[in-house]
Amino acid sequence: MKDAGTIDLTLAGHTATITISNPPRRNALTPAMWRRLPELLDTAAADPEVRVLVLTGAGDTFSAGADLTGVRDLVGTDSPPTRAEERLAAFPKPTIARVRGYCVGGGCQLAVACDLRIASVDARFAVPPARLGIVYPGPTTRRLLGLVGPAAAKWLLFTADQIDAARAAVIGLVDEVVPADELDAHVARLVDTIAQRSQLSIAAAKETIDLAVAGRPSPEREAFWQAEMLRAGDVAEGAAAFLERRPANFRWRP
Repeated sequence: MKDAGTIDLTLAGHTATITISNPPRRNALTPAMWRRLPELLDTAAADPEVRVLVLTGAGDTFSAGADLTGVRDLVGTDSPPTRAEERLAAFPKPTIARVRGYCVGGGCQLAVACDLRIASVDARFAVPPARLGIVYPGPTTRRLLGLVGPAAAKWLLFTADQIDAARAAVIGLVDEVVPADELDAHVARLVDTIAQRSQLSIAAAKETIDLAVAGRPSPEREAFWQAEMLRAGDVAEGAAAFLERRPANFRWRP
């Protein structure tokens, strides 16, 4: 059977958008789509104009997870979903999951691997491996744990039940919940805000936080970022812009 799903990258100014599309299966990801995602991430990371990556689903749903037609190819510590998730988590620039409708299983894995998650009020979330006899890899489970804490992570994994956007926000699974008709504009404003900030400050913060969450704080990398701050000139520009009441023109790029 021909693979009906696609996953596509769009570059527009400082924004890279990756769109999951498989409408007949609520944007479930096929093995080919999982394998394609790291390639798209590499392309976006290599573009010097890109400052923010947005991951979303086509239409009115994010992703119902992995297409289980070939389930044996989609589980394990070296499976295409795990490799794609790890590459997304390691993406060097800020990542935002724009979530409408179902965000389930592998779709939720990808959303959790993003830096931020913005959901519409109609979003629904679930982590269903217990319905399928699947054991999530350690990094996947730890990433969820770091986001929502042990009790909420256990509830999601033990029950495999769906929760709505309001509860997802309460437990920390999503960062903001907005009306469905405001989601695109809200995400666009957030992207623009991040793009206008110091990319040096953002890159340092992202790496430092991610290393700390992983239990691998690095004094060497912290020293590198302090030295880079003194070398780059963003501090002088930021202070001058503040005093002159104008937008800053930060010049540092990764």
